[in-house]
Amino acid sequence: MRRTPLALAALTLAAAAALAAAGGPPAKASPPAAASPLAGAVVDLTHPFDADTVYWPTAPEGFVLETVFQGMTDKGYYYAANDFRAPEHGGTYLDAPIHFAEGKWTAEEIPVDHLIGPGVVIDVTAKAAANRDYLVGVGDFTAWEQAHGRIPDGAIVLLETGFGRFWPDRERYLGTAKRGAEAVPELHFPGLDPAAARWLVAERSIHAIGLDTASIDYGQSTLFESHRTLFAADVPALENVAGLDRLPPDGFTVVALPMKIRGGSGGPLRIVAILPAGAP
Repeated sequence: MRRTPLALAALTLAAAAALAAAGGPPAKASPPAAASPLAGAVVDLTHPFDADTVYWPTAPEGFVLETVFQGMTDKGYYYAANDFRAPEHGGTYLDAPIHFAEGKWTAEEIPVDHLIGPGVVIDVTAKAAANRDYLVGVGDFTAWEQAHGRIPDGAIVLLETGFGRFWPDRERYLGTAKRGAEAVPELHFPGLDPAAARWLVAERSIHAIGLDTASIDYGQSTLFESHRTLFAADVPALENVAGLDRLPPDGFTVVALPMKIRGGSGGPLRIVAILPAGAP
């Protein structure tokens, strides 16, 4: 039946009234929220780089930041830029396998998937508090496994000695505030027992290992056997890691990405832990 414009207008008004009485047109469904790639808290495990950053005592200098420009330009906008220089090894940093193993990975050759993986924390804080020269041994790893299960393949193992609380007090952190070659015999801080390094390489399939001291070998080491064992197996070390006391024993992911220096024996590192959703 043909309707006149007046009749159509009346129908339109009636439909509008009915929708108003029902609370209006149905709401358009919202698209589902995109899942966050970071489900839980992110813990920064990196010391900032500045004039107080701890480097090995024999390093000729530490971290240097020089201002190139800072202020208003003649065009009326603000601008800031700096130059920096630093040794490869210092602050929170990566030791690439080439550092102690000829022909092994340089900094840029380490596969990214070896720098991202399940994290575990071996806590030896009490033992290191009683002995500055404590060596984290095979027994510490097997005790951890008895409590938490086998260290997963591809894990990034973090050794918590408690020495991170001393940063950046060089005397408390390293055992001496001296600089130069005369400081080396006075270095006292915990590290990984070479026997444990051999056990990890032979019995477990970890991708990297880190700790909250200046070296994976303890301060009094002169042969750097843990470095040599790990690096011969292309297992890099992460040193001067911060904030390990904020992590659970396991159940988190580590992302440890160093500066990609071609041919580098190491480099500055930004390392974080991603905790699962709901973790405290």
